[in-house]
Amino acid sequence: MRIAFFDTHRFDRAAFEDANAAFGHDLTYFEPRLTPQTVGLAAGFPVVCSFVNDRLDGACLRALAEGGTRLVALRSAGFNHVDLVEAGRLGLTVVRVPEYSPQAVAEHTAALVLALNRKVHRAYARVREWNFSLDGLVGFDLYGKTVALVGLGRIGRAAARIFRGFGCRLLGVDPRLSAPDAHALGIESVELSEALRQADIVSLHVPLTPATRHLIDAAALAKMKPGAMIINTGRGALLDSHALVEALKSGHLGAAGLDVYEEEEGIFFQDLSEQVLQDDVLARLLTFPNVLITAHQAFLTREALHAIARTTLESVQRFERGEAPGPTEVRAEQVIKG
Repeated sequence: MRIAFFDTHRFDRAAFEDANAAFGHDLTYFEPRLTPQTVGLAAGFPVVCSFVNDRLDGACLRALAEGGTRLVALRSAGFNHVDLVEAGRLGLTVVRVPEYSPQAVAEHTAALVLALNRKVHRAYARVREWNFSLDGLVGFDLYGKTVALVGLGRIGRAAARIFRGFGCRLLGVDPRLSAPDAHALGIESVELSEALRQADIVSLHVPLTPATRHLIDAAALAKMKPGAMIINTGRGALLDSHALVEALKSGHLGAAGLDVYEEEEGIFFQDLSEQVLQDDVLARLLTFPNVLITAHQAFLTREALHAIARTTLESVQRFERGEAPGPTEVRAEQVIKG
């Protein structure tokens, strides 16, 4: 089938070309993000493949349907950028990649914790300027610290196994976590408020829904232990960025590691090095020495890229054959029910 890819980069084009050798689809790549302004590029393509920061609102989806698109393939696990109600009304099938490499995101979570704790980012900058002093680089032993994992899906569980390997005490916040699973993972199940009160490190691994938007707001940050660290490799809007700035300014929060940002659309995945950053909140966050931000790269491993490409093209193949999409399909009623 003819597939139009939007918001493409060298790293994912290479993975899709490699995987497509086994499928033989006709792939066309567009660099712009998919928005109501660029949707005209998709005219005549029965399949459109979008990335996490594309904007598939009602206007965009209606234009896709009018242009002949029948399948929207998200090369991401998240789908909060898609108007699923409108997609259903238009008869558009939407599929995603529900699991590509939980280990990739979990390992990046641990990398942020270690880099922030041991001030690796600051030490790297220092020694490049021949500054070999150690003042201001004191960290703590991760062994024995309490880590709260908010969300115990595949990624949260992978993170649990990693932090358990460091000898951490684990708290889990997830009403779906069964007692046997908690025991097997070495996790103590608690409510969010208790996790915030006890944890030295809080890591977010829940999907973004209306109920979880700004799950960590000013009140939640105030409940955290003084000097605690927060990590977000989940979805940007789980964390209130304005409240985060205030918690850092006051000194109450010890450190923050972010791989996602609630206003990252149009910023992440782009080279803005010769422009003035227009997002004042992000610009302020980047001034803190105890904040480490990566540009939504937690997923970015060879294994994950190949899994994303393979799963996406398999979904297209099933659609072409008239087969049921299976577990990759996402519909509005499923989200509401969940």
